[in-house]
Amino acid sequence: MQKRGVAVFSITDHDTLAAYDHLSVPAGARVIVGIEVNTTYRDNEVHILGFGVRRDDARFARLLESNVAARRERIGQIVERLQSAGYAITLEQVVAEAGPARPLGRPHVGKALIRHGHTADIQTAFRTLLRFGKPGYVPSTHITPQEAIVEIDAAGGIAVLAHPGRLQDYAIIDELASCGLRGIEVFYPNHDRSQTAFFRQAAARLGLLMTAGSDFHDARYHKRGVGMEVEAADIEAFLNAVS
Repeated sequence: MQKRGVAVFSITDHDTLAAYDHLSVPAGARVIVGIEVNTTYRDNEVHILGFGVRRDDARFARLLESNVAARRERIGQIVERLQSAGYAITLEQVVAEAGPARPLGRPHVGKALIRHGHTADIQTAFRTLLRFGKPGYVPSTHITPQEAIVEIDAAGGIAVLAHPGRLQDYAIIDELASCGLRGIEVFYPNHDRSQTAFFRQAAARLGLLMTAGSDFHDARYHKRGVGMEVEAADIEAFLNAVS
């Protein structure tokens, strides 16, 4: 992170704030407490970022516990389906990829598949095994994005729609804006120019704060590294709003 010159950062792990328990902030950098909450809505996986949430909020902690339990149940079902399709993989192998503090997710299944010789890389694992219509796909049963927005607000945070370019239905953006969504991740490595322009316009039209994120998960699978460059003026309003 220091090599990349990251000045402002947030570790937005899925459904956990554990990363902040032993975090050492580099000199001169600003850290914003954040999290990415998995939600499901109208056949879309919708990820809601919560910036500035209180880490000791008991109500928010219960929400995360519920999502983590749903994650484990889903991953167990994915493993069973992969086994039935002839892939020798176990839940214990997936848990080993996640580590002790991380909620389980499909990337951990992908890493286990790679480690045990079933596929070459994460992209191939998702494309051939873990997406809708593939042998290892199991739909998620998380809370709705509307519920996540309410809970993030109650925990003192700012709810932001993560990587909107991955949505199947952009109309969801307007719906969530009417339900208390406060920001949208306009700047994202996989957004092309037209998408970035569209989401910038949507932010202006709906009065949403603009944010940026690299969606960095693991150095082994994200070769571009952590962080991304954005104009300070584009995220100034967000930085002023978040605690």
